[in-house]
Amino acid sequence: MPPLDSTTAATPSRPLPTQPILVLGGFLIGAEAYAPMVERLEQLSGQRVVLLPVSRLEWLLTVLPLGWARLLDRVASAAAELAATSASGRITLIGHSSGGILLRLFLADGPFEGRRYGGRRFADTLITLGSPHTALKATAMRSRVARELPGAFFGHDRQHPVRYAAVAGVIELEAAAGQASATARRLAPTAYRNSTGDANDRGDGLVPVGSALLEGAEPVVLEGVAHGGAFGPQWYGSAAVVERWWSSLS
Repeated sequence: MPPLDSTTAATPSRPLPTQPILVLGGFLIGAEAYAPMVERLEQLSGQRVVLLPVSRLEWLLTVLPLGWARLLDRVASAAAELAATSASGRITLIGHSSGGILLRLFLADGPFEGRRYGGRRFADTLITLGSPHTALKATAMRSRVARELPGAFFGHDRQHPVRYAAVAGVIELEAAAGQASATARRLAPTAYRNSTGDANDRGDGLVPVGSALLEGAEPVVLEGVAHGGAFGPQWYGSAAVVERWWSSLS
């Protein structure tokens, strides 16, 4: 029997927009890990899908605001180029893990480190996958985004409203369940405690459900889905899992 995916009754009936997609991956995860996601998204959407490649050095520099700005500069350039090819004039943004937090900031008008991104000019849909939106022990930059842009901040913006969707995974940590790797079983209790205070919380092996479900965004909870390939055999970027969250939102 396939895992049950849960959404809320408030999930809109409208499909996801037919437009190009820009993907920003997670902290220190190489571009090759996202190849199955890109391929499956192209098949499902019939649109061009672009993954923004990010080097390990670029991710390590995000411990500083300037590192965020340098990466967001690249997001802005890629988004503008992709939107120029879109029939709607807009694109869909997909962010995995830390990538989802960065994309929330990209949508804002700023200022941030002397820049004003205003990503809503280019994007009207943001899907986050296992992004740690809230945490008791968050990094300074994640705390800043949560404080300055709480929840689905631009969901009802009069000029450029954004459709937000937040996807969370849940895996059983017991080895017998076959859903979690040894890495997930080792890291999950501490990661969950740092996020919600509960070491026995439910989550994807790194981010608990409550942290991944952004307030005001359309929620999707996927059973048997891990945070990344290092955390379990099925994760947000696995081709079969991509189809599950895409179809849930469509």
